Amino acid sequence: MKKIYLDYAAATPVRKEVVKAMQPFFSERFGNPSSTHGMGVETKEAVERARAMIKSLLHANKSDTIIFTASGTESINLAILGVVKEGDHIITTKIEHKAVLETCRYVEKKGQCTVTYLAVDKSGMVNPQDMEEALTPKTRLIIIQYVNNEIGTVQPIKEISKIARKHNLLFHVDACQAGFLDLNIQKLGVDLLTLNGSKIYGPKGIGMLYVREGVEVQPLIHGGGQEFGVRGGTENVPGIVGFAKALELVQKENEKENKRLTLLQKKLIFEIRRSIPGKKINGHPTKHAPHITNVTFQGIDGESLMKHLSEYGIYVSTGSACTMYDVDVSHVLTAIGLSKKEARGSIRFSLGRETTQKDIDVVVRKVKEIVVVLRTL
Repeated sequence: MKKIYLDYAAATPVRKEVVKAMQPFFSERFGNPSSTHGMGVETKEAVERARAMIKSLLHANKSDTIIFTASGTESINLAILGVVKEGDHIITTKIEHKAVLETCRYVEKKGQCTVTYLAVDKSGMVNPQDMEEALTPKTRLIIIQYVNNEIGTVQPIKEISKIARKHNLLFHVDACQAGFLDLNIQKLGVDLLTLNGSKIYGPKGIGMLYVREGVEVQPLIHGGGQEFGVRGGTENVPGIVGFAKALELVQKENEKENKRLTLLQKKLIFEIRRSIPGKKINGHPTKHAPHITNVTFQGIDGESLMKHLSEYGIYVSTGSACTMYDVDVSHVLTAIGLSKKEARGSIRFSLGRETTQKDIDVVVRKVKEIVVVLRTL
């Protein structure tokens, strides 16, 4: 039985090309980049080549900074805690990743900052006008997710950027689910941007924060002064090299892969609508990423559907992998107007490089069979 993995929004397999690029830095070229001898210089140069490559891929200026972190979550924490000051005001939305929401709640609880959590419409889209109306004289930072990790809605980043520029505010974008979209910093107009390796066929345990020139970031991890004094600790050289290679490949192939995934997503949605009654497709109908499709099946429990599919070697998700231990329902789905019962009946299908049309046919057929059984219970 072929296993069908449709949870690419949670984690992706590491590409062979990426593994090959990383391999020498485990046992052969293993020197500490902070060492001044030959082996240290060798690995330091590898880190700087990776940094330069990422800058080029993002169309960043030479004077901008790429800070390597251990994850997208750490990058987001650094973008918030390293930038805001006592008395600042932050604007974000109710459907952000928990890394954003929990960090914002942390600074609120400490009494350090105030935070406005903007509502979104039923498609998960934020209204830039609402954002501008939420500004106060103390607003310092706007934080928005490029692509929502549960429903795939793509936010109007360029419009929000114009608002941030107009009012001289810092703008941070969580782009962890947008590695294969347009990441041209000049076009997006962002000040800070987060990416991680595990969503772009790179290694886990590596992320990065892009920082525009002139933006001051205070360190969260103190140590030996690595990463421009912002993130102490010996650099994860294999991870950094692999991350850069993965980003290079995914950006190089983004146009072709986006078209392929768009066709597969359309097929998935069409077949679900055609063959399964009592369902609802969540997210924006046109402004959405081609790899994420969230569906509510009425009268069932999504967790049960997911577990039954797993028994057939089909792997999907009921939401963000980072919220799997939550006892409550998805904050994203309730924010777009779903009841708790509807939210509990929702499944996220996230497609990737190995997904085929045949996979879609098999998945829809099995989903239909299981939904029919679950609705009779």
